[in-house]
Amino acid sequence: MLKTLLIEIGVEELPAVPLLKELKNIEKKYADILEKNNLLCEFEFYYTPRRLVLWHREFKTSQDDSVEEFFGAPLAVAYKDGEPTPAANGFAKKCGVSLEELSTADKGGKEVLYYKKDVKGKASTELLPEIIDTWIKSLDFGKSMRWGSLDESFIRPIRWVNVLLDDELVDLELYGVKSSKTTFVHRIANFDAMAIDGAKDYFNKLETNGVLLFQEERAKKILNDIKTLESDNGITVEIDEELFDEVVAINEHPTALLGSFDEEFLALPPEVIITSMKEHQRYFPVFKDGKLTNKFVVVANAYTNDFSEVIAGNERVLRPRLADGMFFWENDLKNGLSTAGLEKITFFKGLGSVADKIQREAKIASVLFDKFALDASKEDLTTAVELAKADLMSEMVYEFTELQGIMGYYYAQKGGYSDAVAVAIKEQYLPAGEESELPSTPLSAVVALSLKLDTLLALFSIGQIPTGTRDPFALRRAVNGIARIVNEFGFNFNIDTDIKELAAIYENKIDFEKLEGFILERIKRYYKVNPSIIEAVLASGERELLALGQKIDALNNLVNSDGFSEVSSTFKRVANITKDVDMSGEFAINEALFEDDSERKLLSRFNEVSVKTYENYEYELDALLGLKPELDNFFDSVMVNAEDEAVKNNRKALVSAIYKAIFKIADIKEVSI
Repeated sequence: MLKTLLIEIGVEELPAVPLLKELKNIEKKYADILEKNNLLCEFEFYYTPRRLVLWHREFKTSQDDSVEEFFGAPLAVAYKDGEPTPAANGFAKKCGVSLEELSTADKGGKEVLYYKKDVKGKASTELLPEIIDTWIKSLDFGKSMRWGSLDESFIRPIRWVNVLLDDELVDLELYGVKSSKTTFVHRIANFDAMAIDGAKDYFNKLETNGVLLFQEERAKKILNDIKTLESDNGITVEIDEELFDEVVAINEHPTALLGSFDEEFLALPPEVIITSMKEHQRYFPVFKDGKLTNKFVVVANAYTNDFSEVIAGNERVLRPRLADGMFFWENDLKNGLSTAGLEKITFFKGLGSVADKIQREAKIASVLFDKFALDASKEDLTTAVELAKADLMSEMVYEFTELQGIMGYYYAQKGGYSDAVAVAIKEQYLPAGEESELPSTPLSAVVALSLKLDTLLALFSIGQIPTGTRDPFALRRAVNGIARIVNEFGFNFNIDTDIKELAAIYENKIDFEKLEGFILERIKRYYKVNPSIIEAVLASGERELLALGQKIDALNNLVNSDGFSEVSSTFKRVANITKDVDMSGEFAINEALFEDDSERKLLSRFNEVSVKTYENYEYELDALLGLKPELDNFFDSVMVNAEDEAVKNNRKALVSAIYKAIFKIADIKEVSI
């Protein structure tokens, strides 16, 4: 039989961020528990800041009946001279029956002891207390707390439990709280517990008393409110996705409202105002004609028709925040950008201070500037690196650490430094992730590369190598950033020779084998292509990142083109013939030893292809793979392993020369399709 099932766990206000982090696991964990109890069925999960709710439109009132089978020892082992052995007695005891109740069955060609029993499914009301308890305790929100005299902990105290199977209360206790047919609505509507008759009454009472239970409806209402504010006021509201999700999670009856602050605060950098509003107050910034205005949008949880006091209260709260920002800004401008004090800030134990890191970055930046032949001012580069971390000493960054680099940009501008220097300071941490923007200029790119390379090399120099999922200094992200910058700006950077040159800066010896392995592992994850394509290019020995990326793209395009499988079979045959040949050598081909016209045609076509200059690796590889008809004709017409040793070696030299040309781009036999 199927009935409705409502499970509501009432809590004190849930913090949004931990809830959202665990959100993707909550339904799966519950489904797994249901499956283990043979009660898996469709359900919906809802949440507000004060409740976690599971809703089944159809839930089994009991498990399905089942049959359990038990197989014991072979009869030859179970009985000796007609008498039961310990194996037989033990099996009967395990099954909970007498020896006479056992039968036999064939298993694996042997007759063994056997017992089958019918198992009646348990009632859901009997199972639900443990199911709910297991589910709640499986949720991982990071930090948890204890309350009262309980030894158990949860993210917030549980205040009520409401479990209804077809409108009948399921008797259970969770964290010392007994289930009851009550719920709590919006505090402004009613502060006390409210009795409910059943599931339908539950949903109605929430809806009519200020609780929008469905998170999708709350999100839709907020967006509609914002669109109305935009339309009515000719403004644009910047919606940060993470902040939006938080706002949905912390409100039961959300209403988007437009507030304002004094225009004098617009003298602050926009990032300061936006960060202050987002981080401290969860406000959305407002723009007009592309510029930040002295307005903000707050999503209130008030259940009322008059929001004037709500808006005024939020305006009062924001003002001192912005006043603090103005105070920090003015003080920092008086002090100017200065690195004094950075020598007292430890970068990492064994690697000195932030000032020491700056010196290492400056040396790396100088090497890269010369290597890449940058069309920029080296003096600007030196200044940018020297001042890149100066804003760490500012009052503003002390208050808003996420503004490091950004504040350095504004202070550099106000301090009279060139735009190139200011932009490089601002962009030193880019890219900050896979989807993050990149530095905008080659000078900024070199500053950003220097920061990432020093962090990578310095930590490897003291053996701080990421293991498993642990990567506290984001070295994997640093490698991704290096690859993205190199490919975007066309920088030639070799992770073998160039890394070893830069390693001379560091006092401690670096394990280059581990470092290269770490970088290559990240590169393999960086390119979203068939992994064998990356392996094929790496097998060629290529370690220059720009060329590596270009070769991977070239091979990937050809592998995914029509007819590659036929081409591949021919060139894998070439690869097998040359598998024991040293590709580092030169191959002398003597035309006088040719015995068949197919040999002459193949060499002629290969010479045509090999002497050309190609615009990119894809064109070159395509031209080399275009030798397939001549190669097929060659293999059909002659035996490579001829009896005449000189003829055999000459033919192998011809085939090897062709494969060597391909091998410079990729070892094509490594490609699997």
